[in-house]
Amino acid sequence: MEEKKEFKKDQKRKDNKKPFKKAPTKTLDEIIVETKAVVKVTKGGRQRRFQAVVLVGDKKGLVGLGTGKAAEVSEAVKKARQDANKNVVRIPIIDGRTIPHEVVGIKGATRVIIKPAKEGTGLIAGGAVRSVLEIAGYRDITSKSLGSRKKINVARATISALQSLKTAEQVAEARGKSVEEILG
Repeated sequence: MEEKKEFKKDQKRKDNKKPFKKAPTKTLDEIIVETKAVVKVTKGGRQRRFQAVVLVGDKKGLVGLGTGKAAEVSEAVKKARQDANKNVVRIPIIDGRTIPHEVVGIKGATRVIIKPAKEGTGLIAGGAVRSVLEIAGYRDITSKSLGSRKKINVARATISALQSLKTAEQVAEARGKSVEEILG
């Protein structure tokens, strides 16, 4: 029998595998975007299950989207919440309220256009786009959803649009210029 060796946190394993790290225990806010019944028709009859789409975020730039299916709605929501916590990403927020520039997100046949807005404008968005922007922490944004209105695709397109945002510092670094030159 082989003996198992104990590893310290800083010590690397010989087989180049990273030691298991627990996910941060930070509590995130949650929004249930959609729950729906899905039916699979078989020879023996219809099999009914439930699908849930959940958003999690901290209203400070963290947002995650997850889906889950189960025989009960509560189990589907639980699975979706776990999936959303695994898929959390950080997105930039300018002045704690808006985005740095206009951006378009695409998922399937869905296109979401998101534009920055002046202070005090509020969130001009509907459905899943509004849910994503609220849970991410934005306060002044206008948006338009084009194509398919399927909630999960709209939410995914919104998150992909927000992930493609670049701050002035990132643009300046990529171009080899100073932030003042970029902002004009």
